[in-house]
Amino acid sequence: MITKEQKQEIVAELTEKIRNASALYFIDFATMTVEQDWALRKEFRNKGISYKVAKNTLILRALENVGGYDINEKQLFGQTGVVFAKENDPITPAKIIRDISAKSEKPKLKVAVVEGAVYPGSQLKQIADFPTREEIIAGILGSIDAPVSGIVGAINAVMRDLASVIEEVAKSKG
Repeated sequence: MITKEQKQEIVAELTEKIRNASALYFIDFATMTVEQDWALRKEFRNKGISYKVAKNTLILRALENVGGYDINEKQLFGQTGVVFAKENDPITPAKIIRDISAKSEKPKLKVAVVEGAVYPGSQLKQIADFPTREEIIAGILGSIDAPVSGIVGAINAVMRDLASVIEEVAKSKG
C-alpha cells in the first residue's frame, strides 16, 4: 500500500519532470515482457531520456499542477508509463518507441504532447518522422556549407585560369 506522503513525493517528482520536458509520451506497457521493458528502458537510458511508471491519477494530478495540458483520464486508460523528452530533443523518444514497437507492436503510444500540441497514439509514425534537433542542425549547416564550397571552387577556377593565362603570356614573351 502506498502512503499519502509517497503519493505526494511521486506527484512532486512527476511535476518537476513535466516542467523540464520538451515533450511527453504516454505509453501502454501492460502486455510487454520483462525483456521488452528492459530493452525499452535501455534505449531511453542510452539517449538520456527519462521514463517513469506511475498511477494515472498521480500523472493527471502532476499535469494539473503544471497546467496547460489537455490530457484526460480516458486517454490514460490502463497502465501508463511517461516518457519525458529532453529539453532540446522532443522527437527522439518517438523514434525509439516506433522502432521498438515495430518489432512486437509493444509498447503502444496512448497520447503524446510535443511542443504544446497533443497527438493521439495513432500518429506515432508522423511524430517519429519529424526531424530531430541534430538532423535540423545538420541540414542547416549543410545548406550553409554548400554556397561556401561553391564560392571556393569558383575562386580556385579563376585562379587556375589566371595562372594558365600568365603562363601562356610568359611563354610567348620568352
